[in-house]
Amino acid sequence: MPTYTAPTKDLAFVLNSIIDVQNSDIPGYDELDPDIINAVLEEAGKVSSEILAPLNTIGDTQGCRLENGVVRTPDGFDTAFKAMKEGGWTALDCDPDYGGQGMPYVLGTAVGEMFVSANMAFNMYQGLTHGAYSAIHAHGTEEQKAKYLPKMVSCEWTGTMNLTEPHCGTDLGLMRTKAVPQEDGTYKISGQKIFISAGEHDLADNIIHLVLAKIPGGPEGIKGVSLFIVPKFMVNDDGSLGERNGVSVGKIEEKMGIHGNATCVMNYDDATGYLLGTEHKGMRAMFTMMNEARLGVGLQGYAQAEAAYQNAVAYAKDRLQGRAVTGAENPEGPADPLIVHPDIRRSLMDQKSFVEGARAFTLWGASLIDRAHKCNDAQADGLISLMTPVIKGFLTDKGFDMTILAQQVYGGHGYIEEWGMSQFARDARIAMIYEGANGVQALDLVGRKLALDSGKHVMGFFDMIKTFIAENKGQDAAFDADFLDPLKAASKDLQAASMYFMQNGMKNPNHALAGSYDFMHLFGHVCLGYMWARMGKAAQEALHSGTDDAAFYETKRATGRYYMKRQLPATALHLARIESGADPVMALTADQF
Repeated sequence: MPTYTAPTKDLAFVLNSIIDVQNSDIPGYDELDPDIINAVLEEAGKVSSEILAPLNTIGDTQGCRLENGVVRTPDGFDTAFKAMKEGGWTALDCDPDYGGQGMPYVLGTAVGEMFVSANMAFNMYQGLTHGAYSAIHAHGTEEQKAKYLPKMVSCEWTGTMNLTEPHCGTDLGLMRTKAVPQEDGTYKISGQKIFISAGEHDLADNIIHLVLAKIPGGPEGIKGVSLFIVPKFMVNDDGSLGERNGVSVGKIEEKMGIHGNATCVMNYDDATGYLLGTEHKGMRAMFTMMNEARLGVGLQGYAQAEAAYQNAVAYAKDRLQGRAVTGAENPEGPADPLIVHPDIRRSLMDQKSFVEGARAFTLWGASLIDRAHKCNDAQADGLISLMTPVIKGFLTDKGFDMTILAQQVYGGHGYIEEWGMSQFARDARIAMIYEGANGVQALDLVGRKLALDSGKHVMGFFDMIKTFIAENKGQDAAFDADFLDPLKAASKDLQAASMYFMQNGMKNPNHALAGSYDFMHLFGHVCLGYMWARMGKAAQEALHSGTDDAAFYETKRATGRYYMKRQLPATALHLARIESGADPVMALTADQF
């Protein structure tokens, strides 16, 4: 059975040395001294490795089952969920006014990584609740917040998001679910939603569904969509639960992965709903959930890669196969361990350099969300809006790739369920699809986010990298060659791709859209290159100042050099593809496929 050890040391390094939380002006960050960070991470790490990880294989093999309208979760999930609630982990970064602990989102993200690596399917029950909490917190009335949020913060009640219908996924303007106004100010919700994660289960007393629906007579398409709170059980004025609402689960899907989470078909039959936010402005309220959810999904991509990598390393050190070409390194044994072979090292270094770069990128993104929310910083809000499709799309694509590399280290054993490696790949695969498939993320990046505020935010990103290079250039020749020069070259590729879209996209939009996926990956590599340059600098400074943990920083620096030399040059390939334009992509007629 696979094992998991929480990477608390590396998470603390990113928070302390890269995000530099102690010296940040973001409210609440000054309370995150190293002792508090270490205490929270260590305790969350124990929960992850001792409670959640042992249930991961159980959840995968047992799955969820539907019995008389109730979804039963796998053995042990209820006990683990109780432990999460009692430990206050569901309330870590929630508003104290509703029972939360008020910690910054960036710390909640760091903790969330460990929970996802340990048991992705289990963590979705509370993760989706957090998204629903955020939407109600941002757009609900004071009465709605008082009624629902305390129980959602504690996860006595959980939450969902209901978007997709059988006939429409990304194009939500086609939805048919309707919301008919009632004289008492409520709405009657009727329709069917599919792919609803945690739509029904036995872990909470109530489930608060957030449902997109159309009010009859409203504008056509997406402009006519509104968002509604639809509880599984009605909530009385005193907070007690009343009668069952007109919402039920039709079936649970049989899926490739995340078997421990119930993915449901939800039927709404004149269910009572309450408008959240403004009529016909449902997408604005839903995007409060979706932007947070998309960062969380990007996290899922690299968190599964982290768990798979840990097990691949252990196997490579233990499994004896062949001899090192430079001479036996285990002369007393019949063969050398796999890890002596350069191609195994290449695979493991690909995984390690990606995961650690992705971790820094995601936590940096979480700090931008904190700055946007806590400081009302429009610049930070614009920058994280630009980065969200990159975090979601690039990190889940590459995260899945890394789980496959980890599985490959095992050879034939990686294909055998007994070893558990296929679960990481199967679970990671959904992250490329839900919360907006990655092709849609790429279109959003190129079609909307680049031009946001007249291109102000992408130009700000370029300036950020230019400033970093200028401030650090010439201080150390090795650092320049290993980190700054590759980052500069990659950034130039990204700028050239942006310029190509500006010069050609208006004349023929297909030129931009045909290159959007490559652009998303090009952008992702530059972001990880920027993170690695910052981590390389931090490691170098620690070594120069004298540290009692030189091995950690030497390893960090060597891993960063690998990414800059072996992964970052991929930007040139992506640029070449982008500059080939749409003609090779659109050359065939539909009948020629």
